[in-house]
Amino acid sequence: MHAAHTVSGNVPSQSLFSRPASRLHWLLGCCLLALLLSLTACTDRTDEAAQFFLRGNVQLQKREYKEAIRFYTEAIEKKSDFADAYSNRGLAKFRDGQVEQALADFTKAIDTDTDFGAAYLNRADAYLSQGNAQRALTDLLRIEQTYRDSTFFQTRLGEAYAGLNKQAQAQAAFDKALLIDPANVEALVNRAALAFSQKQYDSAKTDLQKALKLNPNQPEALNNYALVSAQTKNYPDALALIERALAQKPDQPYYLNNKGYFLLQLNRPAEALPLLREALRLNDQNAWAHRNLGLYWLRQRNAKEALAALQQAERLDPSVDQLYTYLGQAQQALGSQSAACEAWQRGVQAGDEEARSLATQFCR
Repeated sequence: MHAAHTVSGNVPSQSLFSRPASRLHWLLGCCLLALLLSLTACTDRTDEAAQFFLRGNVQLQKREYKEAIRFYTEAIEKKSDFADAYSNRGLAKFRDGQVEQALADFTKAIDTDTDFGAAYLNRADAYLSQGNAQRALTDLLRIEQTYRDSTFFQTRLGEAYAGLNKQAQAQAAFDKALLIDPANVEALVNRAALAFSQKQYDSAKTDLQKALKLNPNQPEALNNYALVSAQTKNYPDALALIERALAQKPDQPYYLNNKGYFLLQLNRPAEALPLLREALRLNDQNAWAHRNLGLYWLRQRNAKEALAALQQAERLDPSVDQLYTYLGQAQQALGSQSAACEAWQRGVQAGDEEARSLATQFCR
C-alpha cells in the first residue's frame, strides 16, 4: 500500500496519492484576478506596451502559452516596469512547464510592485509545484489578510502547511476552504489525502466520494480512491478506479505504479512488470515503484534482483510502507539471516506489524 501524497507532494515524501488537476482552476482564478487588476491598470494606457499586454491576455485565455509569452515580452520591452506583464508572463511560463522562468517573472513583478497580491499567490503555487512548502508559506502569509476568504487561497495554505508536516494547520485551512466553497474538488481531494496520511480511511473515503460526485472523472480523486480501496484489500475495485484515472492521464507514473501494485496483489505479475518498469522510466526517483519492483522479484523467487530494487527504495525513502518486511525476506532468501533480522528490526521501529511478526518468528 502507499501513503498519502497530498497537495504539494510532501505528506509524506514520494508517496502515491496525487495532487488534484483542479490546480488548473486555481491558476485560471489567479490569472483572471491578475487580468482584472491589470485591465483596470491599463484603462489609461494607450501606448504599445498596453496593446501587447492585452494581446498576451487573449492568448493566455486561449491557452496559447508561447504566443502569450511573446506578447508579454514585447510589452515588457516597451515598458520595463510593467509588473502586470511580468506576472502574467509568469503564468504563461508556468502553464508551459517553465517553472524556474515563471518564478523569476513572479519575483520581478513583486520587486516592481511589492503589494501585488496575485503575483504572491502565483509564486506560492510555483513553489508548491517544486515541493518548496516553506517559501510558498512565506508568500501566502504575506497576503493572508487580503485573501483569507478565498477558497483557492485556503487550499494552497493547506498545501503549504501539509508540506511542512503541520497537519493541524493544514486541516484547518482545508476545512476553511470547504466552508467557503463546499464544491471545491481540489480541497476535498487534498483533505482526503491528509486524512489518509493519518490512517483516517473512512474520512478520506467520504471526501473522495464527494469529490467524485462533483467530478466523476477527476483523475487524482480516482487514483486516491483506488488507494483507499486497496487499503481494505479491495483490489478489484482499486484496479477499476486506477484504470479510470489512467484513461485521463495515461503517462502518470504514480498511476502506472499503483496499477502495477494492484495487479501484483491480484496475482497478475506478468501484467504488473511492464507497468512498474514504465513508471520507473518516467520517474526513477520513485521509491514506491522500486519497492514494488522488489516485491515483484520476491514473488518470482529472484532474491538478488529483489534485494537490489529494495535497497534502491531504501536509499530514496526509508519510510516506504513494508519496505523492511520485504528487505528482510530478500536477505533471508539469500541465506543471510542476521541481515534479515536487522531489516525486520528496522521495520519494527517504523511500526510495521508484519516485520514484527517475522522478527518474532525467525529472530531471537
